[in-house]
Amino acid sequence: MVALDPFRGYAKGLLAQLGHAEVVLDHFHAVRLANAAVDDVRRRVQQEALGHRGRKGDPLYGIRRLLLVGAERLGERGRVRIAAGLAAGDRFDEVGATWTAKELLRAVYAADDVLAARRALVAFYQRCTEVQVPEVSRLAKTVSAWEHEVLAYHTTGLSNGRTEAVNLLIEKVRRIGHGFRNFDNYRLRLLLRCGVTWQTRPAARIRGRQPRLVA
Repeated sequence: MVALDPFRGYAKGLLAQLGHAEVVLDHFHAVRLANAAVDDVRRRVQQEALGHRGRKGDPLYGIRRLLLVGAERLGERGRVRIAAGLAAGDRFDEVGATWTAKELLRAVYAADDVLAARRALVAFYQRCTEVQVPEVSRLAKTVSAWEHEVLAYHTTGLSNGRTEAVNLLIEKVRRIGHGFRNFDNYRLRLLLRCGVTWQTRPAARIRGRQPRLVA
């Protein structure tokens, strides 16, 4: 079993050597595609309505981060802010429709079993067809091309979320360090930062007794 992001080059290269492997479209990457669609629609609608990129005080720009948060994690204040921002800046309900499609795709992965996931996937496709938003249609086309791999998540339970988390920590250490000249030091720093633990010998004491006072 292998968890991949939605890039056919990876899948073809894998299956060329391991044709028997079960391929899973990872939850992290699927949701990232949906979040990217939300961002793309928000930027387009904002540009069409205001004629410029998002700025402080623009209604859609003010809720850009909230739109990427899972609905179940939003508090009452967050929901009110999203509703107000969409009412002020989303005249044709394109951003709101894309946000709903994103949540429906998340519901596919949150389903209890394969049958529930299939029903959630049908609801996702229906919503994407109804809204007639280009970015949402593109998202639905991508998900449809990877439908078997999406549903395989429920038969395998496989995810590379841990790998993605470690990769994120590695990139952060590299940026903070502004480059490392010694590879061994770089490797040790990564092992320490990523939470790897190992048994080490206790350090030797520098002195066996207190130094004498000097008058």
